[in-house]
Amino acid sequence: MSAEAWPLSWPAGWPRTQQPARSRFDVSFVMARDGLFEEIARMGGRYPVLSTNIELRRDGLPYASQKTPNDPGVAVYFERKGKQMVFACDRWDLVKDNIRAIQKTIEAMRGIERWGASDMLERAFSAFEALPAPGAEPKRTWREVLGILPDVPASRALIEAFYRDRARTAHPDAGGSAEAFHELQQARLDALKAIGERT
Repeated sequence: MSAEAWPLSWPAGWPRTQQPARSRFDVSFVMARDGLFEEIARMGGRYPVLSTNIELRRDGLPYASQKTPNDPGVAVYFERKGKQMVFACDRWDLVKDNIRAIQKTIEAMRGIERWGASDMLERAFSAFEALPAPGAEPKRTWREVLGILPDVPASRALIEAFYRDRARTAHPDAGGSAEAFHELQQARLDALKAIGERT
């Protein structure tokens, strides 16, 4: 599954780069994205959600007329061994280069496992668990976020209908917030996974 989240949902507690630099990566957006998803899959990650300020078409490619965003930050959320993980990067001035940097970081960390120090790999990955913001409310269930009552049987059609309805007000362009929209997107993915549907 390759679900992109727009706009950028930067992880709580991660510091931001004040002046991103130019990188030496020579890669297209699609190559960077696909390479990142491949690395996540190789290390056992599932359900990646790529979050950037680049709005994507249904086929996962950026709109041709879209301007380069002011904030080139990238965060990728995924599940690994039952835990929610996040990697984020805004060191470089282009979104595609920050995606590539995360890919290269995961690739290097996977080398630890290949070289026989798997316990060190687990310790390293524990630092990338997605944590709630300090003082944040407990995470709501997908049913709470989507508004589907506990006694109502969930189906793909029902989940998608509730998701679309909530998206009308959760999206930042409709008066919502990036946090609310990200929570809604994650609830949709969790709901589909809970009923055994592919996302």
